[in-house]
Amino acid sequence: MQQRNRSSRIYILTKILLWPVLVTIQSYAYGQEVVPHDTLKTDSIKHHADSVKFQKKANDVSKQYDFGNLVTDILHPKKKPDSVFKKPSGITVIPNIASNPSIGFQLGIKAVAGRKLGNDPNTLLSVAATSVSYTTKGILYFYINHNIYTPGNKWNFQGNIVAAKSVTPDFGLGIGLPDPGGSAADQALVNAGRKGRAYHSIYLNLREKVYKEVEKNLFVGAGVSFDIRTKIQDKADTTNHLTPYNIYSDEHGFKRDSYRADGLLFNVQYTTRDNQNRAYKGIYADAGFRVNQTWMGSTKSAVQFTTDFRKYFSLSSENPEHVIAIWNWGSYLITGDIPYLELPGTAKDGSFRSGRGYTTGYFKGTRFNYSEVEYRFPILKNKFISGVAFFSEQTANDEAGTKLFQKFQPGGGGGLRVLFNKVTRTNLCLDYAFGKFGSKGFFLGLNEAF
Repeated sequence: MQQRNRSSRIYILTKILLWPVLVTIQSYAYGQEVVPHDTLKTDSIKHHADSVKFQKKANDVSKQYDFGNLVTDILHPKKKPDSVFKKPSGITVIPNIASNPSIGFQLGIKAVAGRKLGNDPNTLLSVAATSVSYTTKGILYFYINHNIYTPGNKWNFQGNIVAAKSVTPDFGLGIGLPDPGGSAADQALVNAGRKGRAYHSIYLNLREKVYKEVEKNLFVGAGVSFDIRTKIQDKADTTNHLTPYNIYSDEHGFKRDSYRADGLLFNVQYTTRDNQNRAYKGIYADAGFRVNQTWMGSTKSAVQFTTDFRKYFSLSSENPEHVIAIWNWGSYLITGDIPYLELPGTAKDGSFRSGRGYTTGYFKGTRFNYSEVEYRFPILKNKFISGVAFFSEQTANDEAGTKLFQKFQPGGGGGLRVLFNKVTRTNLCLDYAFGKFGSKGFFLGLNEAF
């Protein structure tokens, strides 16, 4: 087992480390073409003019219609529009309603806020969100998160607080491949039939990262993360028989009823997105290490490498809302051990929005990679209603010999968008998505998945 894990670790590290080299070689090869100096100057001027025109069009919300306009029209139908356009509030508050077999019926409230700090026009939009909800299955969930850029983007603060009496669904380790030659424990761990279980627990999370801009759009940062889970219980398991959670926890030295995963964070971030809530163009890239340390209270030490890459292509200067968006997120264990319920997997990204079509943690492993492409398009001329279509693939390793990138599981779907706040580009997202093993569902969210 140790030899197999070591070989698998070398395999994924080689792929991760060689990828930038290949990209650099390709970029160098394309860069050999010599372009006349005057052409470069003309192209630069044209590009700047096009960029200014695009940004002006993208930021013009005077002809857009959002939920605030709808409320005004309903409550004050005879009110005439003001002769001078007034900038609406950057705060959006909506009911937080959902329903699925894992949580029952959920009722709560959610709020999202966004604004630019200071007077520098190049400062990126700062956003924050909070929510509190309760479900018929006794789940109580509260969170608050923020992504704040100080004037001139000199500093960036990212963090969240989560406190929950939660129910975590579980469908086994890996990507759902059978292990016919393995023991009963091995077969139970991979859970090829994707039989679902649910783990009740008390969960607390505190995470904060501070980034400093060292070059334009380039930030380096560090932070801490504390993940504490207690009173873990599978209420359907009254005999302590072979379940993926029990098998993994016993083999990796974690207690079944509680654990902590506390560590240091070191990241590099590059961003040119024109909006944090719903980008029309630009890039977001973040890579870093998480180092769990026992001296901080972590049950086990571990080192993980994480990557998050997003690219946005606007297809029209007249209607910049026509966008192709691409996302890749990955997390890779380099050394040590991670608790079972904290393994990277479906919807385990920072915003918990990956893998629409599957429930949280449907696929997971010590190494996990997720890719998605989405087409976003306006439906109504006033941009009040828009639509999306998306497709994704997930891959993970397991302890039965399946390697990362060996097997992929697809997902996809489509949805509608209701413009809730045109100033912050906040959308209400209504998606129907589906995947393998009969997995499907309706997903409600505020702001785009990425």
